[in-house]
Amino acid sequence: MSHYETVFEIDSTSDAEAIRLLVERVYDALREETREIDGDEASSSEMLERFEAIRNAARHPTPGTLTIHYDQHNEAFED
Repeated sequence: MSHYETVFEIDSTSDAEAIRLLVERVYDALREETREIDGDEASSSEMLERFEAIRNAARHPTPGTLTIHYDQHNEAFED
């Protein structure tokens, strides 16, 4: 398994605006993709709700940190 991490320090209003735009776009993409997924709707809804909380928090520009973790597994998707 490979692990990737990036940290965005939000130290200014322009940083906060950039993070808000990033989070809005990611939320929109997740929402669109989960509409098309056949499968566990409860799991998709839970993921969207969690990300919606992040999106809502990013709408209020304050200093902070956004950390993204990505753990990549060494196996293929099951079709």
